[in-house]
Amino acid sequence: MTTFEGSFTAPELDGIHIGLVVARFNDLITNRLLSGCLDCLSRHGIDTSPASHQLDTIWVPGSFEIPVVAQRLASSGRYQVLIALGAVIRGDTPHFDVVVAEVSKGVASVARDSGVPVIFGVLTTDNLEQALERAGIKTNLGWTYGLEALEMASLMQSLPTG
Repeated sequence: MTTFEGSFTAPELDGIHIGLVVARFNDLITNRLLSGCLDCLSRHGIDTSPASHQLDTIWVPGSFEIPVVAQRLASSGRYQVLIALGAVIRGDTPHFDVVVAEVSKGVASVARDSGVPVIFGVLTTDNLEQALERAGIKTNLGWTYGLEALEMASLMQSLPTG
């Protein structure tokens, strides 16, 4: 029996290119997720400096716009993994349900259709307090999304092709 697992360090991650798609809407939350994600990537050997050739950050207006940009990035052939960061917080209208459904289906579709892993880092919470808890007050899920990206990029490199 052969077992395949991803790694979190070089050499499996040498030459990796990561695309971060970050929603500007609810930036109080998304900036914290981004910070946690970058911290994780940096601590695992990814160059996160502004001059990095391993990492590109693309800002979009809101979470709804994440899938179309992720699709463009996935089809470019430049990235081994994408990370989608956003925050959709329930309000008094059904807008929340529409956005959450479309962004989750869209991100899943990009990953499935392109073969490029897309880490779903879009918080979907009932209120601001829950979002803040997940973006740094209790834990920063941005760190987790960064780690998932490294594992998936490494795993995909180790899987047989063709």
